[in-house]
Amino acid sequence: QVQLVESGGGLVQAGGSLRLSCAASGRTFSNAAMGWFRQTPGKEREFVAGIAGNSGSTYYADSVKGRFTISSENAKNTVYLQMNSLKPEDTAVYYCAARSAPWVSFTRAQYNYWGQGTQVTVSS
Repeated sequence: QVQLVESGGGLVQAGGSLRLSCAASGRTFSNAAMGWFRQTPGKEREFVAGIAGNSGSTYYADSVKGRFTISSENAKNTVYLQMNSLKPEDTAVYYCAARSAPWVSFTRAQYNYWGQGTQVTVSS
């Protein structure tokens, strides 16, 4: 079993920055792909960013390209999401996810493990 714990959410003004962290514990996979998703009330959980477990290649939703950066620190089993130039439409609960495969998927159903989520609120 893999446990994922997110931290770093909060309230920030538009144009500001936040860094989310996701710490993995338990039976971790050295080549697991990791992803960040977000969800607002009444909407589907959507892909935000992902990092491949083998190559370290990164992928982003068009809405966050150039503003968000995903990275990993394997020694700490931690994945980060640096969010800059935040907009009110980035307000959501952000979830960390891991899958038992090295390549990134944009599909929620392809991820096996999820964190509890952390709230990000961007005020205008």
